[in-house]
Amino acid sequence: MSRELTVGQVAERSGLAVSALHFYERKGLIRSHRTAGNQRRYDRDVLRRLAIVRMGTELGIPLSEVAEALSQVPVGHTPSAEDWRRMSELWHDKLNRRIVLMTRMRDELNGCIGCGCLSTTSCPLMNIDDHLRSEGSGPRRLMRAGEDTYQS
Repeated sequence: MSRELTVGQVAERSGLAVSALHFYERKGLIRSHRTAGNQRRYDRDVLRRLAIVRMGTELGIPLSEVAEALSQVPVGHTPSAEDWRRMSELWHDKLNRRIVLMTRMRDELNGCIGCGCLSTTSCPLMNIDDHLRSEGSGPRRLMRAGEDTYQS
């Protein structure tokens, strides 16, 4: 089995479009080398790197942070479970905050945006006299991590 993969093989194995592979390469997330005939070839470790990129982006981690985490894995080294553990630790707090916010959003989706304030008919129940305006703009209640959702 060849250690090198063509761009088509990488696209098929990773489930990504060739254009996405070229984009990730331009961003420094993966790398290829050229054959004597000027064709792109990828080492097999690129599949694990792409899995990490896809997982990170699916979790909502900005591509720049995924790139920063991957920069800690030596070029040519297939990312290991230990490498993934280190990367996921970097994202742990951010993901926990996102979980809290998304849970609140899901639970309040039909009633309130967390006071921005677009639901003037129901908002007086949770934001009487628009007192949350003193905290600033945006969805104040939803943005409070770790607090009771209905706390005023």
